[in-house]
This record gives sequence, C-alpha cells and structure tokens, in this order.
Amino acid sequence: MRLEVKNLNFAYGDKTILKDLSFTVEDGEFISLLGPSGCGKSTLLNVLAGILTPESGQICIDGNEMHGISSQFAYMPQNDFLFPWKTILDNVCLYGEIHHRKKEMKEEARRQMARFGLEGCENKYPSELSGGMRQRAAFLRTTLCEANIYLLDEPFGALDVITRGDMQDWLRELGGNLKKTTLLVTHDTDEAIYLSDRILILGASGEGIRREIRIEEKERTREWLYRQGALREEIHHVIKNK
Repeated sequence: MRLEVKNLNFAYGDKTILKDLSFTVEDGEFISLLGPSGCGKSTLLNVLAGILTPESGQICIDGNEMHGISSQFAYMPQNDFLFPWKTILDNVCLYGEIHHRKKEMKEEARRQMARFGLEGCENKYPSELSGGMRQRAAFLRTTLCEANIYLLDEPFGALDVITRGDMQDWLRELGGNLKKTTLLVTHDTDEAIYLSDRILILGASGEGIRREIRIEEKERTREWLYRQGALREEIHHVIKNK
C-alpha cells in the first residue's frame, strides 16, 4: 500500500509539532524517521494510527483518504504490552479475540511461531521469555492484525545492545519476506541505515523534513554497516544543525 501524507498539521495547545508535513512511502518501502527529541516523530505515528487527530491535512492510502483509526495501520510501540496473565499464544491472538476470529488466528499464529523464532513458546507466559523474545511476540501480534502498513515506534529501544542487534538482523530478514510498507521511529542512526530504503530526518518541532537520504545498498551486512562512517557523520550533522 502506498502512504501519502499531505500538509499535515498538529499542535499541543499553542506548541506546533507538525506543520504542513508532506511525504510519501511507496508500497513495500521501509522508511525510518530520525530527528532530535521532541521533533514529532512519535506524534506523527500516533496521528497516522488515529490515536491523535490532526488539525488539518490529509492521510491517504492508495489515493483514499483515511480518518481516525483504520485497520490499514498496525501500531507497535516500544513496550511490548504483553498481558502477564495470558500465554504467548493468547497474547499474539488478541486481534482475533476482539474480532471474534480467535480460533482461526490461533491456527495462523501456530504456523508463524517458528518464522518468528517462537516455536515452543506457545504456552509460556511473558515472564518466562527474554526481552528479545517478548518483542518478537509483540511483532507477531502486529503482523496478525492483517494491516498493510506497520508503524513501529522504537520497538527495540529498551533492549540491550547485543539483543538489539540480533533483533535488527531478524527484522531485516523477516521484512524482506513480509514486504509491508513500514514506518520506523528510531534514535539509532545505525538502525536506520541498516534497515531502511530511505531515511527522513525531521528538524525541530514544526520544521518538517530537513533531509531525505536513500540507502541504495541491497546486500547489507554488519561489516558493510561498520564502514558507513561518512554517512553516519552526515546524518548526525543534519540532526544537530539547528
């Protein structure tokens, strides 16, 4: 699905957060949003998800304007929000439970467990899993929503460095198979370089997009990422340039 944001405006009281923000995300494209704290990255995801209502502007999917909460978007925040009293299988099937399709969704979840590195965890509880495994479960829950566009708000931000790197490798491999349109909010420059087709760097609140950077390399490895010093420096310079 192609996402188009046109002249989006949002403010908290008299503080402008998003001002005439416009950009597009092509079908199946992976976009990362970088920028200084408070620039509106997470606010943008909340507006797209329908949690917040914009003052003006348009959000269009394949040319059709969206309003409020839409099943086209699946939103995954930094915290996994797994219910501690539910098994992993029940946690990942919440969407099916809400929409009275729990039986079918459980069958699909069982088929997907191995793909998400969760085989054998169906009847375990969140407290029995590592942070990385919990995030895998949260991501499986997101994909089972059957949405066409994923909104990921620092999904690996609370993980340790080693686990975070493992999860980035996993998401890169998985994303190539899912081929979903994805918007990722992150503060991690390396994460953005490693995962993205394009990086959009936002300026201060209300400033909009300072720079768009396209990552052309298709065969990415950790060794390739370590050699991206010049690109890393360029991104840091854009973010810090007030």
